[in-house]
Amino acid sequence: MSQGLKIAITGKGGVGKTTLTALLAYAYAGKGYDVLAIDADPSPCLGAALGFPNEMLTDLTPVARMDELIYERTGAQPGTTGGYFKLNPRVDDIPDRFSALHRGIRLLELGAVELGGAGCICPESAVLRSLVTHVLLRRNEVVLMDMYAGVEHLGRATSDAVDAMIVVVEPTARSLATAEQIRSMAEDLKLPRLYLVGSKIQGEEDRTFIEENPPDLPILGHLPNDPRVRQADREGVAVFDGVPDLAAAAGKIAEKLGEPS
Repeated sequence: MSQGLKIAITGKGGVGKTTLTALLAYAYAGKGYDVLAIDADPSPCLGAALGFPNEMLTDLTPVARMDELIYERTGAQPGTTGGYFKLNPRVDDIPDRFSALHRGIRLLELGAVELGGAGCICPESAVLRSLVTHVLLRRNEVVLMDMYAGVEHLGRATSDAVDAMIVVVEPTARSLATAEQIRSMAEDLKLPRLYLVGSKIQGEEDRTFIEENPPDLPILGHLPNDPRVRQADREGVAVFDGVPDLAAAAGKIAEKLGEPS
């Protein structure tokens, strides 16, 4: 079964966006869908949340660090700055060649462009932008993007290919303020469907705080705060397996998002 659904997941660092990404990946894989999980965070940790074996993660290299591949695809010259290179390099083979597959979930790490700032035009950014465009427009599967606190991997050319963006928040004023900033950036790109998910909820007071102070976004659901998340991480177990309550909550969120079309 292979149908398309593209979901971007973002939020302030440490709120639990990687946990939600991993939970949704297993929720969709459990329904028989092909799943591509993309770790677009500069410090990749999605593989651990998915419970990928250490040897698989050791063999994974973020695309942004694949210098030889980047030079080959863009035509850029190693050790030089400036010059000419391809802005639309070939990337169609990258998701399958440079990913890891475990329990029906394919994991791809993007990495970060470390020089030149978010708006830099450099060979690394050209490859990443082309890759994200290809994944969103050409891959016919469930794609889950675990993003940094923003929308920097998305652009106007691909924003309409994103079926939903989920902003994960903790029950704190700072987290909700970050969510408001992300909402504003996402609306500038005209992303069609924006949602909120509460995370690390310890009780009704936390749930109420988020529901009474949302940044004008519909709330898909809440993930309870559970010490078993930390235990699963220590044991190298997928959070989906180690914390059934979170898995159930994520299943309800997936139901609200709807089935891939």
